[in-house]
Amino acid sequence: MIYFQEATSVLLSNKLRSLLTMVGLIIGVAAVIAIQVLGASMAGAIDGLLGSMSDNSFIIFPNPQQHDVTSAAIKLTDLQTIRDAVPGIVDAVPVAGINDLVRNGHNEGRYRISPESSIPFNTLPVQYGRHIDQSDVDAAANVAVLQHDAYVRLFPDGGDPTGQSVYAGPNRFLVVGVLEPPKQGFLNVNFAGQVAIPWTTYVSRYLRGSSLFAARFVTADPASIAASEAAVIKQIRAMRNKPELQYQSFDKSQVTQGINGVFSAMTLIVALIGAVSLLVAGIGIMNIMLVSVAERTREIGVRKAIGARRAQVLAQFFIEALMLCGTGCAIGWAIGIGLGALVNGVAIVRVTGSVPPLPWLQTIVIAGTFAVVVTLAFGTYPAFRAASLDPIEALRYE
Repeated sequence: MIYFQEATSVLLSNKLRSLLTMVGLIIGVAAVIAIQVLGASMAGAIDGLLGSMSDNSFIIFPNPQQHDVTSAAIKLTDLQTIRDAVPGIVDAVPVAGINDLVRNGHNEGRYRISPESSIPFNTLPVQYGRHIDQSDVDAAANVAVLQHDAYVRLFPDGGDPTGQSVYAGPNRFLVVGVLEPPKQGFLNVNFAGQVAIPWTTYVSRYLRGSSLFAARFVTADPASIAASEAAVIKQIRAMRNKPELQYQSFDKSQVTQGINGVFSAMTLIVALIGAVSLLVAGIGIMNIMLVSVAERTREIGVRKAIGARRAQVLAQFFIEALMLCGTGCAIGWAIGIGLGALVNGVAIVRVTGSVPPLPWLQTIVIAGTFAVVVTLAFGTYPAFRAASLDPIEALRYE
């Protein structure tokens, strides 16, 4: 304990010098911590935005840049073949949508009507009623599930609208459910139309021709999405007998991996900048500790002359280096957390409507690791040099 008291006294007696020595360390640690916080916050926010997207669904669509786009088009008849032929595929649904004027009495709005299956792509829970079920799909029933914004516009008086009807052109749909509102933010991601109807009903009412823009497939196991995507594309090529056809896929994991990849690259860049800053700071700490050893040579000689062991002198100066590094890393950690939390609260939360948790433990580990590494790398030599001084020569030092 006495070593920490002595180290504190020495550092406080040279406040400005100690602060300037820690500046590089503070900047490096703050930069790395801030980008860690922002990366975790953005990843959490994106995951929150995509939280209403089904984990076990993916979309396949032809590459529009290929030569034979017509042959690559997915047909409505392909869906049943894929259901039967590809293991693990439990459902296949057209991806389509049409904008139409939807009305309930004098209340109306132009909304996108989209096909849906009994396994919804938009997994927001229902506020009223239920999701579309398999019996609705099998019967091509004229039922609809409204997203919250459509419900508010079409039923301004509120209350449970299930059992009432809405009209889209000449088509009448019985409202069987209303989804809960999504998270509030400037960026609202919507993966389905505001009015969802059974896909079989959509095919009979709105689909013109047999070609589809894309198709959505549902797997039994979310972990097998990549394999299922490859199997579906292989099956379509086999049905066309054209292995050169090109298809693209889209699923939740691809989006999250893309976002995480961007922030991983940013983290690497900032980490490199932080490493340079930490190197400069470490050299500064070593320089100041060597100066401190030179200034206190006689003190070291006196300590050794009255019986101080080499290990005690080594511990004294090593703890001074540790306190310099630890204090600098702690200040940098606080600044990094503060900056990250500020940007997270002012920008990310307001834009996405999601409030991801801050990675407290991860940032503490990073700051602590930096403190230990810099201390060991740049504080060991000055402490060893102080402990190696000859007491007679130290006492004669002027």
